[in-house]
Amino acid sequence: VQLQASGGGLVQAGGSLRLSCAASGRTISAYAMGWFRQAPGKERAFVAALSSSGSRTAYTDSVKGRFTISRDNTKNTVYLEMNSLKPEDTAVYYCAASTRYSGTYYVADGSYAYWGQGTLVTVSS
Repeated sequence: VQLQASGGGLVQAGGSLRLSCAASGRTISAYAMGWFRQAPGKERAFVAALSSSGSRTAYTDSVKGRFTISRDNTKNTVYLEMNSLKPEDTAVYYCAASTRYSGTYYVADGSYAYWGQGTLVTVSS
């Protein structure tokens, strides 16, 4: 599975962006998916995840109420809608696919087998 993340860019605080993660090579409808981010000088961290059907989701506390993860299995794509962006959201965002049991979500990056290349989100104050 190849994952291509896109949609990053420069936005002012309070603005919005929608990230997309398009998969190729294999359908991701059977995979739990996740988004992670890595800020400058920090380790990669969990942002959001969802089960293969999208019925189960999880978010890190700092983005709850602002970010929404979703998927369109007909388009083989996962999204991360980001609203009310803050400067501390600045990071490279990565999408990932897990080959573990698909009926739930995973917050640990070790649970993911496939990773996209990342897309940079910069939020100015």
